[in-house]
Amino acid sequence: MLFNSFAFLIFLPLFMIGYWSTRGRARLWVMFLASLVFYAWWDWRFLFLLLFSALVDYSLGLLLENEQDDAARHRLIVLSIVVNLGLLGFFKYFNFFADSAAQLSEALGLPVTWNTLQIVMPVGISFYVFKTMSYTIDVYRRTQRADHDLLRFATFVVFFPELVAGPIVRASRLLPQLSRDHRFDYERALSGLTLICAGYVRKVVVADSLAPLVDVRFAHPEAHSALSLLIGVYFYAFQIYCDFSGYSNIAIGLARILGFDFGINFDRPYFSRSFSQFWTRWHISLSSWLRDYLYIPLGGSRGGTLFTFRNVMITMLLGGLWHGARWTFVAWGGLHGLYLVSQRIIGPSYQRAVKSLRVPQAVSSAFLILLVFHLTCFGWVFFRAQSFRDAWQILSNIAAMQDMSFASVDNKILVLKGAMLIAGLLVVEGITLKPRDVSPARRLAFAASCIWILLLFGSFSGNTFIYFQF
Repeated sequence: MLFNSFAFLIFLPLFMIGYWSTRGRARLWVMFLASLVFYAWWDWRFLFLLLFSALVDYSLGLLLENEQDDAARHRLIVLSIVVNLGLLGFFKYFNFFADSAAQLSEALGLPVTWNTLQIVMPVGISFYVFKTMSYTIDVYRRTQRADHDLLRFATFVVFFPELVAGPIVRASRLLPQLSRDHRFDYERALSGLTLICAGYVRKVVVADSLAPLVDVRFAHPEAHSALSLLIGVYFYAFQIYCDFSGYSNIAIGLARILGFDFGINFDRPYFSRSFSQFWTRWHISLSSWLRDYLYIPLGGSRGGTLFTFRNVMITMLLGGLWHGARWTFVAWGGLHGLYLVSQRIIGPSYQRAVKSLRVPQAVSSAFLILLVFHLTCFGWVFFRAQSFRDAWQILSNIAAMQDMSFASVDNKILVLKGAMLIAGLLVVEGITLKPRDVSPARRLAFAASCIWILLLFGSFSGNTFIYFQF
């Protein structure tokens, strides 16, 4: 079920009635069953996979907590990781690695016959697998107590606001909140409503308005001028940002109305002055997961410069692969790994040069923001392109700068509308960089403005959220 669907508009008020009219375990049952309906709306058959994943890690969590033998505990956590990554590997990567192996064999002169399996990837599998796996790892580390209540744990796994596209809310944050009833709070509800309205504006107004302009350029790069392709790259940077941050805002806002705190998942990443800062602002729940469960266990920055660079590259390459079964995703992750490594090498020299030349801080910050943004856009080309051939076609055409006139751009009115929407987004984000208290009256006015903008500029095409495919 999509947040921007008619079915959800019926589902949500029915759920709210059931949620606020119950207490204790009855409320947990409402949350659990409603979340199953929400997920089953896409494909009911994958409910069994979702519940299997929850049951496995619930059971292993109990065993890990009760087991005192280190060797036995190690075997249990390995079993959890193997089961979780096995599910993810089969449904998301089986055909990818099989096809890659077949292509490699053919390149080596050893042709093979391979029939690709018709595997449908379950929506949200990357998110709920990471969520349950982090739970068992935390129990193994003894930083998280195992939950003995199966209903509460299953509700934690399937809770619908963040089930299919994040944020990845860890057990240490959500399970304690599921252990008590939440009473309706007007201030929290109003805060959640403003987040939801802002999320719908980002998705329906900005992302969905940019989507058709992006799609046609990436589908047929050879048919577009350099300026038109450059516009497509910039538009995609804001399409994916507004699409995913919009979903996160809606999920976090819904949870806040219900009394839950999911934290934040995006914090104005395109205003970052470094790539390390970018990754503390973009998809925060995933980047922190990769840091805590991959980068640090690999050794983090403890083994010297070369080992640190190795750990950064492994983390970002696997982070790229997490997004999809395509080598262009791996290349995107590798690029960001190189950015982070280069930043560590060049950054100190840059800071010394700025200081010695007495460059104003505002000028340096503006330069760094533009540099990080444009290098990020360069990476987005590989993330969005369906193949390296398409990515090269786009980049080479832009680099050639052939026909940079606006006359060569198609759909000029829609392009101008997209540019206007992006400009409006940047202005709003720019003037709200510093946190401040907002009165209830201003929140209501903001929500009303969002609804007006939705009606005026919204693209109600029912487009799915981009991160559903991950």
